[in-house]
Amino acid sequence: MLENLSALIDTVQKNCTIADARHARDMTICTFLLEMREYYRWEMEIPYGARLPKDELGDWLNARESLWDTVEEEEFAPLPFSAADIDPFEANDVNRALLPLGLVYSSGLGRFRKPHFVLAELRRSEMREGVQILVAGCEYARDLIAPPAAMRDGAIFLRMDAVRRLLWNKYEEWQWQEKDTALGRAFTYYGFERNVERGLDRMEEAESEVMILHEIGEVRAERLLGEDWNTMLGHLSSKHAELLARAVRDHLADCMVTLPTLLEREALGSLHFYLANLSGLRRALFPALPQAYEDWLTHHDTTKLAKVVSAAEEHWMNAAQQLMTTFHRDAAKGDANLTLLAGSDLASLKR
Repeated sequence: MLENLSALIDTVQKNCTIADARHARDMTICTFLLEMREYYRWEMEIPYGARLPKDELGDWLNARESLWDTVEEEEFAPLPFSAADIDPFEANDVNRALLPLGLVYSSGLGRFRKPHFVLAELRRSEMREGVQILVAGCEYARDLIAPPAAMRDGAIFLRMDAVRRLLWNKYEEWQWQEKDTALGRAFTYYGFERNVERGLDRMEEAESEVMILHEIGEVRAERLLGEDWNTMLGHLSSKHAELLARAVRDHLADCMVTLPTLLEREALGSLHFYLANLSGLRRALFPALPQAYEDWLTHHDTTKLAKVVSAAEEHWMNAAQQLMTTFHRDAAKGDANLTLLAGSDLASLKR
């Protein structure tokens, strides 16, 4: 089925470049520059922690933007296989050929409908709750944004390279921040002060499991919410409305699966890291959770935290249904109605 791996890598990378050309510059300038720095580190195979060469990085960034200008209008290319070319969004067809060879491919639309493509080493495959989990190792082709975990074509796709990069970047950020925070407690739990590499290994293993738990929660949430939810999400053009919908479903998934499992397993490091990453709209919607976290720190008892999580599952299910009702009541204005809700009336959704 596969005669030329180099040609496949080049084609996937070309599609990644086209996707970046169309969407990368939609980010804020700060986010764009941070993502580009890490993309350069990946492409040039520069180790974590090594200083990036300023002049070379600047030249590379200018060259990449020039390349984007030349490919932005091109169509995504079919992937070359010996039997027949395959549409780049037909990941299941691609993986039928690649998985036996120790390779894995993922494609799909992410946040704000940005296409994502990645070709990587297959580290392992497993099944949970009837869902296939594909764990990717070394990445041979990827686009600018690297979501560590996602549901793709009914399978959970976990990218260990992206997980490790995320954790390292969090650790670097923390070096310039106050130490006694949820993030600091997570790094202390994993022993970063004794041995950074060993701590990173331990944290990568633990937090990749948390990401799998979240995606399993997403699967359960999707089964409960039904096709109306996906229809709504597919029609949202407002970023504010989409962020609100995704935040509510994230909370539902985590209160059904992620947080109860972490509490049951007494995964303290992961609980600290979860609260450290509860920010923005997700934190604004769920003030009861950080309050319960502070109670745990004070009394060294997770009872209140567990009660908040247990009670919140029904709340987030109701909130998700409220969003669907608001949208489908008048689909022509549904996007605008959810945008208005996201901007001015979060009180009814908060927990």
